[in-house]
Amino acid sequence: MEKIKKKKSPDAKLGRQDWINAGLIVLAEGGVEAVRIEPLAKRMNMTKGSFYWHFKNRNDLLDAILAEWVELDTNGIIEQVDQIDADPKTTLLYLLELAYADNEFMPGLADGRIENAIRAWAKTDQKVAELIAQVDQKRLNYTKALFLKIGFSEAEALVRARLAYYSLVGELTIGVPTNQTNRSAEIQMQHAILTSNING
Repeated sequence: MEKIKKKKSPDAKLGRQDWINAGLIVLAEGGVEAVRIEPLAKRMNMTKGSFYWHFKNRNDLLDAILAEWVELDTNGIIEQVDQIDADPKTTLLYLLELAYADNEFMPGLADGRIENAIRAWAKTDQKVAELIAQVDQKRLNYTKALFLKIGFSEAEALVRARLAYYSLVGELTIGVPTNQTNRSAEIQMQHAILTSNING
């Protein structure tokens, strides 16, 4: 009996992750409406057939893009912070540093363009709005837990977590330009202010 040959993927060198990465970059540059199969394939110098090998349709890609964003900018950061063996204050500083840092596969896009594009997308898509709400709550809860470990009360920890998080989101939204040296100094100062005891 003749063996059935395993079907080979067209453009085998290109994987699902490559499409997701490219989709994230296009999302950052032009918003969700810019993430279209044919223009994306042309940009990558690939065929639409290659796309359909990895995704059922555009919505499938959009779902994958959202999942990747959550993994990179929330779960991945939390996992990195959890891996360090340090006191709560140092751990919080590391969290702040990671939150403002470039990610590995898209250096230069730590300026909030991806997050801003997803938040703009959420204004017209209830599913994305619900995801944003979940992400915001998870980030706030994690940051609050660190302030609790430092020794602040429940109320103080919540307020300080909100200050830290809203400052980050606000800066990314406004797009404050800064170099790495200035950014590092500002993070150190923010950390000192957020962890100081207002009661002396």
